[in-house]
Amino acid sequence: DTAAHEGALASGGRTIAVIGSGLAQVYPPENLPLAQRIADGHGAVVSEFPLNWGPNKTTFPLRNRIVSGWSRGVLVVEAAERSGALITANLAAEQGRSIFAVPGPIDKGASAGCNRLIQDGARLVMDGGDVLSDFQQLPFEEETTNEDAGLASSAPARSLAPAPDLAADEIKVVEAMGQEQRGVDELIELTGLGAPQVTTALLTLELKRQIQALPGSRYVRI
Repeated sequence: DTAAHEGALASGGRTIAVIGSGLAQVYPPENLPLAQRIADGHGAVVSEFPLNWGPNKTTFPLRNRIVSGWSRGVLVVEAAERSGALITANLAAEQGRSIFAVPGPIDKGASAGCNRLIQDGARLVMDGGDVLSDFQQLPFEEETTNEDAGLASSAPARSLAPAPDLAADEIKVVEAMGQEQRGVDELIELTGLGAPQVTTALLTLELKRQIQALPGSRYVRI
């Protein structure tokens, strides 16, 4: 958490720290200067607990729902099989947020949770671009102007035509997906393809950055 906030400040960004204690009981205490830097015009430090409420083993998992709810996506860098990061990821999935995870060695305990998330459908992240691409490439683009005394007008939505280098099965899958989130069974029914063909097409489409995997083994076009 500290590294994430420090990174945001170092890049000139804004960050919000949701703490698992009252505002008069910043934990860990050595992060008080960091909290002051964040609050000094670089974001906010917030808490749902009374001012002098001390941290305990229940307050941090409790605050995680606020962290995930305020986020567009959650990136898990390291997580054991049982960890607060996985609690946050599960809450984010329930809230319809994007889930990202950094893979790690299968014999490393701190990677077990991330690897499990990826196995369950989280987006595998190799670098920052894997996260940014999901938020910069949207199915629709609306352009507005402030002409005519501030009245806004919308341009037509952009076409979702398949990329020209897609194979026949891949084209069938992206066309069947349309603008909706689809599961594998739905795509099998809509395309008339077999399960191996659909799953292979989904894998290659994700590698080609045409679709995004969502929690629950569902997919959406980018």
